[in-house]
Amino acid sequence: MRNTSIKIILQNKPNNEGLSSVALRITKNRKKKEIGLGFKCHLDEFENGQFTKKHKLHKKRNLILSEQILKALSIIDNFEANKINFTLIEFENKFIGKTKDDVFVFDFFDEIINDEIKSGKTGNARVYTDTKNSMLKFTNTRNLRFNDITVTFLEKYEVHLRERGNNDGGIAVKMRQIRALYNDALNREIAKEEFYPFKKYKISKLKGKATKRALTIDEVKKFLKINISEYPHLQNSFNYFIFSYYCRGMNFIDLMKLKWSNVQGENIFYTRSKTNRQFVIKVLDPVSKVLDYYKNIRANSKHIFPIVINENMTPTQLENRKLKTLKKFNKDLKELAKIAEINSNITSYVIRHSYATNMKFLGVSSDIISQSMGHSNVEITQSYLKDFENDILDSENKKLLNL
Repeated sequence: MRNTSIKIILQNKPNNEGLSSVALRITKNRKKKEIGLGFKCHLDEFENGQFTKKHKLHKKRNLILSEQILKALSIIDNFEANKINFTLIEFENKFIGKTKDDVFVFDFFDEIINDEIKSGKTGNARVYTDTKNSMLKFTNTRNLRFNDITVTFLEKYEVHLRERGNNDGGIAVKMRQIRALYNDALNREIAKEEFYPFKKYKISKLKGKATKRALTIDEVKKFLKINISEYPHLQNSFNYFIFSYYCRGMNFIDLMKLKWSNVQGENIFYTRSKTNRQFVIKVLDPVSKVLDYYKNIRANSKHIFPIVINENMTPTQLENRKLKTLKKFNKDLKELAKIAEINSNITSYVIRHSYATNMKFLGVSSDIISQSMGHSNVEITQSYLKDFENDILDSENKKLLNL
């Protein structure tokens, strides 16, 4: 029962008659849930998880409490035997004999969100929260069950989102979160396979209009020629671009977390947040110049970049700081693009696409680029390179005009 404990308690708030409820408290990963057992008594009739002799039915009641403890332990043992990382809602449902049809979607949302936060996955928690709040506005009730989420429900929700200005990409994000939640519910036997709507509702149909997401080598050169000393308010964002681009398109969250201890000799050692994969990257000259810049002003800080401003920030505070800084970074990139006379819409994610596309342009194979970027498979890399391949095909097609 790793990180899980069971205890019989007397709840603190007595009713008007001075009676308090007896409950079973389960604690898992520091999160608690109390389940009423149907008994009430005065404070002096209960001590150390048992009824005292002052209660006239203390023997019978204590026997029932012992049975409830055994029942709770048996449920936990069964979860662990089946390697199920159960939630407190799942435990409660098993304990009180609640059926699948009685489980509400938004209660399960809350449980998953709390688990994500406790696991340090605050980004995932934020996306789940955004999706939950959006669905609440659509349904206008918390009494939504999994078998209520039908193909028709999803299609109407999609219309609801479009009416509020969401594009295909934004809708797809929310639908994927609902699907992930539903899959979790299936795995934990909270939902039923027969009602699963994603066999017919295909998220893949939500393909937004393709937009250019990579800078050409010439555009990158224009960016690098900016005399940043004339724009001191953009210095950090200029540095972040260079560092990310020359560190294999490093994600912003990983750049943000980098510490001086990650720099060892001529290499940067770090673990990518998204995949937990470890990387060793050679420090190229442009990266070295960025590091030298921050050594002069942040030598006494653990973190390289002025993003993590407090070494004791909680995961939620880090996520909020990331969102705030990333918003400013993307805004600054648009200003830098204008200064460099680059017409493309530059964002932090464009940097990663630009790295992949330009490596391909220089003749590097997709397999090598995939390894360099830490993609789980080459298909992901190929999706990054789609614009590049289309441009090449268009260029080759123009040769027909010379016939």
